[in-house]
Amino acid sequence: MRLYIEILIRAGMEALWQATQDPALHTRWDLRFGRIHPLPEEPGVFRYATLGVSGTGVSTGNRHAADGTRTSALRFGSTHPLSPIRAGSGYWRYVPTAAGIRFLTSYGYRPHVLPPRLMWWATAWSFDRLRLWLETGRSPARTLLQALAEAAGRTAAVALAAWTLGPLPAAAVAALAVALPPLPGTPAARRCLRHPDRALKERPCPRSSSARSAPTSTASTRSSSAASASGSTAARRA
Repeated sequence: MRLYIEILIRAGMEALWQATQDPALHTRWDLRFGRIHPLPEEPGVFRYATLGVSGTGVSTGNRHAADGTRTSALRFGSTHPLSPIRAGSGYWRYVPTAAGIRFLTSYGYRPHVLPPRLMWWATAWSFDRLRLWLETGRSPARTLLQALAEAAGRTAAVALAAWTLGPLPAAAVAALAVALPPLPGTPAARRCLRHPDRALKERPCPRSSSARSAPTSTASTRSSSAASASGSTAARRA
């Protein structure tokens, strides 16, 4: 089974690269991973886990092309009986354009528990969650809460219609709740492409991304602070 997901993100290349390559930042926006732990004794190898289901991944290399395109490839797999993926491999590609960066992935895998459509949805929803983070500054935790609140509101509307109006009006309200697009600030898998041959439509940028700095993990912030303190101490001694 092979999946393809693509989205246009109006952000700087370095901000997008850091948010996707730093394990501490990656787990903040990607619904598929609860934890990613690099193995220091094995460069390029990492362990990942979600809801107690763990697996192992191996980075097979990064490539930076002359035109600014970047590619990051990896292999992954798990022997856990509840793992949705037995084994697979794929890549992330970052393609700079005048409108923004085409962030896309294509990966093949052997499905085990979850159907491919649900795997595609989880990946695409996470990509749009990442886009909102980089374009508007809304944290992944905040957009998750907004998505849950919106889903609860639509469910409540259907329940209220069923209670007060009966099954047929409730069915109409349910169809409307499914058909209506999510709010602009709510992550939505439908904003991603399923096929590489379909052009992304232009959409207005909620906020200029040129002035937004790359998100930083707690570990990188501590490292920067320690480096600054060390430099200041050295300057005083000199």
